[in-house]
Amino acid sequence: MLKYSIKRIILAFVTAFIILTLTFFLVKSLPPRGVVSTDINVRYAFYMTQIDLGYVVDVNKLTPELGTCLEHMEIDGVNHYFYQKPILDQYFVWLGNIVTKWDWGRSTVIEPNSSAISIIFSRLPVSVSVNIISVFVSVPLGIALGIWAGLKKNTWIDHTISTLVMIFISIPSFVVISFMVHLFAFQTGWLPTMWPTPDQDTSTKVLAYIIPVLALSFGSICGYTRFVRAELCEVMSSEYLLLARTKGLTKTQAITRHALRNAFVPILPSILAEFIGVFSGSMILENIYGIPGIGDLYIKALDQNSPDYNVLMVDMAIFTTVGLLAGIILDLSYGFIDPRIRMGEKK
Repeated sequence: MLKYSIKRIILAFVTAFIILTLTFFLVKSLPPRGVVSTDINVRYAFYMTQIDLGYVVDVNKLTPELGTCLEHMEIDGVNHYFYQKPILDQYFVWLGNIVTKWDWGRSTVIEPNSSAISIIFSRLPVSVSVNIISVFVSVPLGIALGIWAGLKKNTWIDHTISTLVMIFISIPSFVVISFMVHLFAFQTGWLPTMWPTPDQDTSTKVLAYIIPVLALSFGSICGYTRFVRAELCEVMSSEYLLLARTKGLTKTQAITRHALRNAFVPILPSILAEFIGVFSGSMILENIYGIPGIGDLYIKALDQNSPDYNVLMVDMAIFTTVGLLAGIILDLSYGFIDPRIRMGEKK
């Protein structure tokens, strides 16, 4: 098990490295962009920082062979033409800065000349809070509905739950949140129409969680309900459960001691993975509801009119890391939950 765990962690690092390397080259292959600011001092400070970090060179005359000029400035009578270094040079500088300085680059649009990693971390708590709350809402509701439907198999309760699950699982989350904003915010005025600002009162901030949390939870609730029902129905029809009943266990004892325990073997790892992968699915919702999280930041960094490549790279690294970590937790948790399926164990 330890050998397998180490192997999976190393493989995750290699996968993350390959993904981020490909992303870097693809992003840097796009047309180069300078810093977006009306303040010449901010722009000049940005380029000086880029020169110190090793991404940009400063020459005193127009030099087409260096590529596209990011910007021309005249400071104290001296001409400054700023050019990006070749992509391969930038790549090794980027890796070196991450390893030695933990510097992932500087923002060019969202917060010019600010550290991209600090921008991400400043918005991370909002995304985590919304997604964690949605997990705590969706997991117990989904499991409870799945157990109810499984125990009432082929009854009107089962058919009703299954039909509702099929309906709601087919509706995208951005459609759900758009409908909820229209109905509960604009039509009735019960909830805020968008994410509140920091100076608004506490009650408004609490109410603002309801719409995004419910919109994020609908899909997970339906997924858990369907998964739990399928696993429980399979276990309920198994031979060992019939044997337990013939040995004298009541239906309730057989369900609680055997059926639910065995049905939860494949279910619990998915719950653990969802706790790790808390950011999935919130990207569009954050943008629609105006939540200042990393999902909304990702959309803004991709803006075709004013993209912020460095912030985009850090955001991509966060989502990649979270996705790979969720996969590792999912794989390893099977062995801890059920010793019979431990991987790497000697026979």
